[in-house]
This record gives sequence, structure tokens and C-alpha cells, in this order.
Amino acid sequence: MVRPSDIGSSAVGSVPTAFTDAVRQIQRATMRPEVFVDEMPAPQRIAPHAYALSGDVSVGDDEVGTGRFILLHDPAGNDAWGGTFRCVTFARADIEIEMAADPALPAVGWSWLTEALDAHDAEFTAASGSVTVVHSEGFGGMDADEADAQIEVRASWTPLTEKGAHAAAWSDLLCALAGLPPLAPGVVPLQRRRVTR
Repeated sequence: MVRPSDIGSSAVGSVPTAFTDAVRQIQRATMRPEVFVDEMPAPQRIAPHAYALSGDVSVGDDEVGTGRFILLHDPAGNDAWGGTFRCVTFARADIEIEMAADPALPAVGWSWLTEALDAHDAEFTAASGSVTVVHSEGFGGMDADEADAQIEVRASWTPLTEKGAHAAAWSDLLCALAGLPPLAPGVVPLQRRRVTR
């Protein structure tokens, strides 16, 4: 059962039904099997109501990607959103050094988000965000450290459909950034949620 204290409301006792329903949709979303999901504290100052998840992509014993998914709700609406709900995500993964040198990678990273949303029929509007590619080299006392590279996607959009589809698309984005192939058609991923502490 979803209680007001569980869904990041800053006004406990006055949680709108639309928001409670949206949270339940997210909690029932089917995520990629490589993504371990936890509920996390939601930001309290961005919107009157918020709900947040963290996700880690694991392959064997290796964590290859991480991210957050936040659902914001303002019953009064928000002109910048063009609606009463807003999805916000951050996703990051390590990548090969050679990939980081590709000038097309940021555009490809953004397409992984929009394609994941389309694949889940997660209709949206007013999308915005950025894709950052970072290549790090050690110098001086750190010159023995191996070079590494990462890709980060920060994005937000206004969901027009069932909110669980948007959360499922986020899990696909995490896996795409981590270099995992799409699931084969007909494969149904199992739920893999950690126990909420």
C-alpha cells in the first residue's frame, strides 16, 4: 500500500489521487532484468509531490551503469512543463575510450532515450536535456591510473501516458548506455527490486 510518507509528498495527508495512482503505476513497471531498483528520497522543493527511484545496471559482479528516475507532480500545473506531471532522469555509464572520441555520441545518447520511450508507447512532450561525454586521463601522481570515459544523460519530459511505461523506458536507457543489447522480442523481464530499507 502506498502511504503519503512513501511518495515524497511535502503535504502529508493531502496527496492527490492522480499522484498516488501514478506512483502505483511506476511501482508495477517491468524493468530490464539487469537493473536493480530502489526507492530513494525524492526532492522536496521542486514540486509539491515527488517520487524517486535509483537504479544500478549489473552484469555479473560488475556495476556498469547507474541512474535516477523522478516523477514530479504539481496539481496546479506548471507552464514550463505544459502539464501537471514531469519525469526527470539522470543516467550514467562507463564507455570505451574510442566511443568517447566519436562526435556523434551525444546525439546517439539522446536517441537512446527517445527510442526507449517510443518502444514503450510512453508518449511525451516538452523534452529537454543534455548528453555529456567525459574522457579522463591521469597525470602526475595519478599517471599510472588507466584512462576512462563516461556518458551521462540528464533529461526531463512531460509524460502523456501511463507513468509505468516511462519508468520502464528509463530502465532501457540505463541498459543502452551500459552497452547492453535490447531484449529479444517476446522476452519478458523479471522484476528485480531490492528491499526498500
